[in-house]
Amino acid sequence: MQQEHIDAGKAIQKRTGKTFYLATRFLPERVRHATHVLYAFFRIADEVVDDAADVPPETQRAQLEDLRSQALGEREPDDPVLEAFQELRERYGIDDAEVETFIDAMATDIETSRYETYDDLESYMRGSAASVGVMMTAIMEPETEEAALPHAVTLGEAFQMTNFLRDVREDVRERDRIYVPQETLRDHGVEPAQIERLEHSESFAAAMAAELQRTEDLYREGVAGIRYLPEDCQLPVLLAAVLYVEHHAVIRAQEYDVLSREPSLSTARKLWCLAKTRWYWHWNRDPEAVFQRVSAVSTGERDRLGPEHGDGVPTR
Repeated sequence: MQQEHIDAGKAIQKRTGKTFYLATRFLPERVRHATHVLYAFFRIADEVVDDAADVPPETQRAQLEDLRSQALGEREPDDPVLEAFQELRERYGIDDAEVETFIDAMATDIETSRYETYDDLESYMRGSAASVGVMMTAIMEPETEEAALPHAVTLGEAFQMTNFLRDVREDVRERDRIYVPQETLRDHGVEPAQIERLEHSESFAAAMAAELQRTEDLYREGVAGIRYLPEDCQLPVLLAAVLYVEHHAVIRAQEYDVLSREPSLSTARKLWCLAKTRWYWHWNRDPEAVFQRVSAVSTGERDRLGPEHGDGVPTR
């Protein structure tokens, strides 16, 4: 990949994905450059349907199909990121089916704005998030890819769910989308119209708490697979998980009210997450143990289990 193509991807990632960009900076160069390109490709596709306020659905579909043909090498790319993505796809042997699945998921956003059950949402995430995990695993080139892949898929879904739960306000206001499963809302007595009015309540808080718990189970399963990644990729992926799930602590601190204001991480908070993760990683190279010790997930876990369970990090 040419440097100008890498720089184009990096600029997109730095502008649109600040949290993931921070973790990406710790990847080895061989993976970091490819990650800039991958992330930029994902964002270009996502923006076709997310930043399309007055664009007719048929135009959005045509744009995605054009993007698909460029990504798969069926026609010459007209964007430096897409040119680099073509090279990356061929170099790392990324299956065309993963690209197809990802683009198909983006197309789903044109028509679908509600998901009845979590299974329905998970089917969507197989393209929007799991394919991302599969492609990221490919560029890291683990020795035992078959062992790493199921966890990478789950971790991708966890990241996506955190985004959904963090962005409820933005999604409903700007795109008329609600990703919290309708089934979960009904179970807790929440009407979709309540979310559309940005009306927080104890029942909505209970629904959010349930989905946060579900998502944190995904993080535990996903983080368990970090040990299958190359050693120089383990800390950056762990850091990404710690940073993303830190939003859960902010959401809880806001008493699950993501309708009045979007939970966000300050630069100081991100740097603190980075510092403590690197510190514990220095003493213990077990991703699960470090994640349990430093992440917002582990805080909730210790609160439930009680102080007798300790901090979960043995010394090496």
